[in-house]
Amino acid sequence: MFTKIYYHTYSIKGHEYVVGATEKGLVFIGSCDRGLKEIGQFYFEAELVDAEQMTGKYANQIQEYLEGKRKKFTLKLDISGTKFQESVWEQLKKIPYGQTTSYTEIAQAIGNPKAVRAVGSAVGKNPVLIVIPCHRVITKNQQLGNYRGGLAMKRELLTLEGAIN
Repeated sequence: MFTKIYYHTYSIKGHEYVVGATEKGLVFIGSCDRGLKEIGQFYFEAELVDAEQMTGKYANQIQEYLEGKRKKFTLKLDISGTKFQESVWEQLKKIPYGQTTSYTEIAQAIGNPKAVRAVGSAVGKNPVLIVIPCHRVITKNQQLGNYRGGLAMKRELLTLEGAIN
């Protein structure tokens, strides 16, 4: 069965974001300037329908966040992954605005301290950038690490939150 994903591309603060949703909730936020093809990497069998009326409420909260007017999201999500990925994503949601944690600390928090690399992989498979704040995860050596949206975007988000200068 093919899932219908409603999407629209928004220009927010000089960058392009693809926002995707189903009838049940938000399923995707595409990273800056990467375009629509990125959504297909997550939902390769989905039917994509450009429908701003279905994604506007999600884009509004993302814009408020990027403008420094919002610190928490009140969006319904419709995402799924493996049990391990979902445990990592739940832990990411607990990282407070303006703070960072390491991949190692996430692995420890989910009770699997040796799974640091697997945590990194699960973080990279987070389909809803910004809302599930994977940008708040850095290396144990205080380096930015990787980010699906690119390091420039990660730096911008952490700077916006005051986590880095």
